[in-house]
Amino acid sequence: MTIAFTVNGAAKSVAAPETATLLDILRNQLGLMGTRYGCGLEQCGCCMVLVDGQPVHSCTREVGTVAGKKVTTIEGLGTQADPHPLQQAFLDEQAGQCGYCLSGILISAKALLDKNPKPSRADIVAALDKHLCRCGSHVRILRAVERAAATLNGRPA
Repeated sequence: MTIAFTVNGAAKSVAAPETATLLDILRNQLGLMGTRYGCGLEQCGCCMVLVDGQPVHSCTREVGTVAGKKVTTIEGLGTQADPHPLQQAFLDEQAGQCGYCLSGILISAKALLDKNPKPSRADIVAALDKHLCRCGSHVRILRAVERAAATLNGRPA
């Protein structure tokens, strides 16, 4: 079956069973390696992507459910030359060690800031609660999201 959807602003069509995971299609057919496979059970958050602006686990999401929708992966946030303010804040705060979890965390943080541009620390904690960072970078991650929110709102970080 051919499934058409938009990925990072570009129209894509893939030949795949409707039940193939979105993660598998993103990584193995579209070459978007930033989205990670962690647990495969929606427990760690490594696989988060945005579907029509909402964070979803791509490890269990069937690709057939995104037909006609807009998918944003970590590659769609910014570039090395022009990083999204979240990406820059994570770099500035040195908010990752191994970095395995960060693509999912950045995606959830983006969804939060799109919905709530001035989140409290409690809002950030709640939005990122479904993510597992085994390195223990939680405090720096929270600071990075706060910094990005400040930057996006025109306040000094």
